[in-house]
Amino acid sequence: MRLLKIEKSVVLLSHEKKEESGVSLKVEDVMVKEVITIDENSSVKEAAEVMNKFEIGCLIAVRKGKAMGIITERDLLKRVVADAKDAIKTKVKDVMSSPLVVVEPNMDLEDAVKLMFQMKIKKLPVVDEKRLVGLVTLTDIARFQPQMIKILKQLAMRQAAPKRMKKVIDYYVV
Repeated sequence: MRLLKIEKSVVLLSHEKKEESGVSLKVEDVMVKEVITIDENSSVKEAAEVMNKFEIGCLIAVRKGKAMGIITERDLLKRVVADAKDAIKTKVKDVMSSPLVVVEPNMDLEDAVKLMFQMKIKKLPVVDEKRLVGLVTLTDIARFQPQMIKILKQLAMRQAAPKRMKKVIDYYVV
């Protein structure tokens, strides 16, 4: 594996094929294909309304159709609510997480989970040829496959789960 910078705001993890026997799950097997986006110049109030409407925990922030960042519920809590910012005046681009850490659809799911642990994130946009094609979250993975639970347990035993991930790990894995 190696990190490649494909644009200023996007970090892509390029997956080099492993030589191993057996069938492995890929990111595309678990990812959500309909990703909701929001313009980075929208207000965080609009972002919160869209998240509520679709009952989702994050939005991909775009500029001229290109993914530039991600805004999550945590971003809203830490960077808007906790700082008592005006949700109408504050723009998504001012509080979103950027640069994006993204994966390719054909990446092994195990490698995606390892990347989440390494980067201390729970959501990974999925990009194919610089085009946003999906989103995979730690919760999606934990719900999807009991086999992934074993991997999460092994990772959690080898290293302490990042604080932000501990709740998901404790709820779905233990």
